[in-house]
Amino acid sequence: MNDFSLEDDGRDVVLCECFARDGLQHEPSMLPTAVKADLVGRFADLGFSRVEATSYSNPKVIPQFGDASALLRVLARRPGVFYKATCANLRAVQRALADADAGFGANEISLLVSATDTHSRKNLARSREDQWLNIGEMAAAAAGRFRLIGTISMAFGCPFEGFVAPDEVIAAVGRFRQAGVRHVTLGDTTGTATPRSTAALFRRMRAEFPDVVPIAHFHDTRGTGLANYVAALEAGVRHFDCALGGVGGHPAKVKYGGGHTGNVSSEDLIDLFENMGLKTGIDMDALLETVEACEQVLGRELHGRVARSGLNPLRTALLNTAVA
Repeated sequence: MNDFSLEDDGRDVVLCECFARDGLQHEPSMLPTAVKADLVGRFADLGFSRVEATSYSNPKVIPQFGDASALLRVLARRPGVFYKATCANLRAVQRALADADAGFGANEISLLVSATDTHSRKNLARSREDQWLNIGEMAAAAAGRFRLIGTISMAFGCPFEGFVAPDEVIAAVGRFRQAGVRHVTLGDTTGTATPRSTAALFRRMRAEFPDVVPIAHFHDTRGTGLANYVAALEAGVRHFDCALGGVGGHPAKVKYGGGHTGNVSSEDLIDLFENMGLKTGIDMDALLETVEACEQVLGRELHGRVARSGLNPLRTALLNTAVA
């Protein structure tokens, strides 16, 4: 079995850049495969050690990823970087295995469940219990070929069912663990978490499953994303998802939630963490150039604040203060 532990190379936090998957699923226009490959390459060169590259989604539901295999085939790989492909069912894992056998597959895949049955039926077209049956088959089929990331959507609240009991989320972490998944993402899919609920849930997860690596995935729907990430950090989380420009949200053809549904902007999170004295491993000099490249590809100004205001000019002073 391969060693798929989350290595940080001296980083204080490990960030996963989600622009090319969670970001682009929200976009109605299809980007050329070569453009996607160039962006994913840029993200790895920028210093992200985890990059969401694509999804083995049904192209009838999410057309943006109909080129998943073609993208992976032409994607240049950087040593030490994990390139993730999202898998919603056994067929998706089988596609990932076929690409891996052909020599160009992903080295990380995420397995999706929802914390609520209604969202599961809308997003995955099956009940939660049916999806858990899928998870067992998917994890077994993967057979140690990939690093497995379990993702729990709607972990902090659901637009269809409202409050999500923490007991349900913790039980889902346990079910992933039973399936052999040792890295689990709690997703605030529509931005309903608060710093208090974030800290409480992650602390409980770490206490009850100390051998499972927690990953935080927040959307900035109500402007609370950065505050929630700091709360997760203070609760002991060191692995975070984000997307340049704050793009993303629900798939274009499967809508839930309203307003701004995007991820927390990578540039805003990186700037914050770096000014807190945390090593992200990201090339700060090239960060905003990469945001600009993303804006050019999508043809519009994106949502990140740092892209407009610039990096914090007091970074050196802040770091010296922190050391003192």
